[in-house]
Parts: sequence; structure tokens; C-alpha cells
Amino acid sequence: MTPSHYFGPPPADALAGLRVLVIDDDTMVSEVVCRYLQAADFDVDQASDGPSGLQQAEVKRPDLVILDRMLPLLDGVEVCRRLRAAGPVPIIMLTALGEEEDRIEGLEAGADDYLTKPFSPRELVLRVQSVLRRTRPEAFPDGVLTAGDFTLDLSAHEVRLRGTALVLTGREFDLLAYLIWRPGKVLSREDLLRSVWGWEFGDLSTVTVHVRRLREKIEVDPARPLLLNTVWGVGYRFDPGTAEPGA
Repeated sequence: MTPSHYFGPPPADALAGLRVLVIDDDTMVSEVVCRYLQAADFDVDQASDGPSGLQQAEVKRPDLVILDRMLPLLDGVEVCRRLRAAGPVPIIMLTALGEEEDRIEGLEAGADDYLTKPFSPRELVLRVQSVLRRTRPEAFPDGVLTAGDFTLDLSAHEVRLRGTALVLTGREFDLLAYLIWRPGKVLSREDLLRSVWGWEFGDLSTVTVHVRRLREKIEVDPARPLLLNTVWGVGYRFDPGTAEPGA
């Protein structure tokens, strides 16, 4: 089991010191982008064409690549495909081509985000941070977590309610573990689908069904949940303080 894959993104300050590779043949754009990234505490490398960008990526092992679409010697889309084939590094593509078909081609090549020139360097930095938050899972804290009457032992893959081990499917365990780690926080179905299932897109009813099944295993009266509550129009909130009515 690799439990950290379904737990949430790191805080912004956890991104400091990560390495970003900027591949762009426009010297002015590249210098401005690098300056803003360095001001945001990223370590930055530069390349000015496709082949040198691929070589830098192989040597430097960046945490994210900012990639111009129109590069000399090797087109940015092809560079994107080769980077994606070599590993899961996140890629933000920059381009002067803003047509829908151009964006689709870049995304289909494996880019995680797409920004059209001219752009705000501050917006680019925010997008870099956003993509890294999505793609870099936070390390789950060591030891046993307690929330109300629940105890979670991730290393033993076990959740106990008032001392009794719960019998859960793998996905139910993932969902409950994530909720125990986020008590009192409202989580949308989209959040849960992304964090627990690892899906950017999918049928949200999948979450609804698993929430219902989980309630049947942890609630005294699943029809009147006290622990896993629905926040209408928003999502769900785990309130582990009271497991039984009147307790």
C-alpha cells in the first residue's frame, strides 16, 4: 500500500526549493519567468530549444517543466510527449497560439496546464504552485491518528471505532482514513474524487455510493448520520465527536 497517494496536497511553503525547468527560446520571456519563480523560492534551470530542454530534464530531474510550444530544433508538443514518456513530471505549456485546437493538442500531448502569451508572470507562478500542489502528495503523519472514537493505524491498515476494528473495503478504508485526517472540514465530492480516488474527472455518484456504504458501517442510524454529515450544496463533513445519539 502507498497511503500517501490519496492524501491531500502540501502547503505552499512546502513547495520552496523545488526545481523548475523553463524551456523557452524567447530570452526576455525566459528571464522574466525565471526571476518570478526564483522570487517564489523555486530553484530554476533554463533551456532555449527542444533538445537541450530534454537533456536538462534528464540531468536536472525537475519537479515541474514550463515549456514553450514553439521551440527551435524540436517542437514543444513533441518535447512534451517525450517528457511525458520519460516520467510523470508536471508540465505547463506556454504558447502564442490560443486557439482551442492548439490547447487541445498541447493537453493531449500530456501538458497539465496551458497558458497563452502574453501572460502575467504572477499568474504563471500561481499556476506552477497549483499544479505542484495537485501532483505532490503530502506525507501522511507517522503513528496512530485519533479522531473522536476513531483510531487510524495506517501502517497496520486498520481503523478502530471504540476499540473495535472496522471491516472495510480498500476504497472505504481510503475514504475513512482521509476523513479522519480532515475532521471538521467540508469536502466536496470533487475534492474526494480527486484526493481519494486520484481522478480529475469521473462520476460523482461514485463518492455518494461509498459515503452511503461507509455510513452503514460507522453510524448508529445511517439514515440520520451524526459522524459523516451532508453539507447541502457543498459536500460532506466528518464530525467524529459523537458516534451515538445522546452520547
